[in-house]
Amino acid sequence: MNPHLRTALALAAAGVPVLPLRAGKLPFGNCTTCAGNACGGRPAMKSAGACSCPGVCHGWAAGTTDVATLTSRPWAGIWQQAQAVAYHPAGARLTVLDLDDTNAVSWARHSLPATRIVPTTRGEHWIYLGAMRSANAVRRGVDIKSSMAYARWLGPGTGTMTALPEAVRVLVVKEPATVRPAPHGITVAAGAGEEHCRHRTPAYLDRGIAMAEQRIVEARGAVHTTVYRTFLAVLSAHGRCGCLTDTHVARLFTAAQSKGESPRHCTDAWTNALTRLGL
Repeated sequence: MNPHLRTALALAAAGVPVLPLRAGKLPFGNCTTCAGNACGGRPAMKSAGACSCPGVCHGWAAGTTDVATLTSRPWAGIWQQAQAVAYHPAGARLTVLDLDDTNAVSWARHSLPATRIVPTTRGEHWIYLGAMRSANAVRRGVDIKSSMAYARWLGPGTGTMTALPEAVRVLVVKEPATVRPAPHGITVAAGAGEEHCRHRTPAYLDRGIAMAEQRIVEARGAVHTTVYRTFLAVLSAHGRCGCLTDTHVARLFTAAQSKGESPRHCTDAWTNALTRLGL
């Protein structure tokens, strides 16, 4: 049996949703059916292993504990190409603190309660019991991987896993003054005949905002461009009917700032997107 598949099956048996990674520690791309998120992305969001496609799709959402799926014919060829195994921490009610260098490790040892530790190439993974929102660069050399994210499996590690401390949760909380929502009046009121706009369905709008947040948080490069294009997509879908609120916009700005964008950059990107769409 392929060694990566063997590892995946062992993790799945322990209730950890797993997925294969290709070279560069990246997930396999969307399947043909879902290329460009044509299906809307992340179907069945309520559970881990959200991707229902026959192949491996949607990054972290492809993580599953289902043995039949992991050993199915569509996945067989992918396991042969896989370079590593990843898992969806929140799907197993876990949070991974990714400490990317010795300075980050030193900070954690002096600031956080001990837990299970897994050595990485440049630092350590600290694994806590409990799930939370993921965020990159919460401080220098520190990423949080839990909900809507994947972490590479590097072994069981050492130490006793402890409960997720509040000191980790607060790392993703921005001070109110640092999150600058776009100015009031950014949207266009619903026009005649649009009183029953489909976007006013909470699930539809919330799903769109969640997808936009994920797209920003998962950006591995060209963050400025990703933020602008994501803002543009959100406004294209929801900007003409009065559905967006300051709360929705603040969520997008917070996601962008978690990637290192300044409040000024967020406002500029939002304004440019409004201008591009003539809103």
